[in-house]
Amino acid sequence: MRCGRGLAVAGFCVAGTLILAGAATAQEVKRTELSRMPVSGDDSREIVMQLVEIPPGATSRRHFHNGEEAFYVIEGGSAQLPGQGPKERPTGERGINKRGVPHAGYTVVGDRTLKILSVYVVDKGRPLQEAAD
Repeated sequence: MRCGRGLAVAGFCVAGTLILAGAATAQEVKRTELSRMPVSGDDSREIVMQLVEIPPGATSRRHFHNGEEAFYVIEGGSAQLPGQGPKERPTGERGINKRGVPHAGYTVVGDRTLKILSVYVVDKGRPLQEAAD
């Protein structure tokens, strides 16, 4: 009987660990590349389209691009920069991040996943994004 109880406790421990591991994984930024193609008449640049999903608790690290990024918020949420209060990123928000200019660095707060459609026109053969100091 002790052996059976020990196995049950072990089973609960394993299940608990898997649930916690799943929660940790759920707090990562998910980037899904939707399209990539060369810029017409310019072999040095390409157009990349991505769906970026940032769940609550995940941080979009401060970074820059080797080209321009146009973005549109598909599903809004709240974001918080270090040392500041939460700011709403509403559905329909849009903008352009210029080449080499650091941006982001926020954590999504609240209970909604922030979903952004981003279109980049970037240098071919270079990283799509690079960490900003």
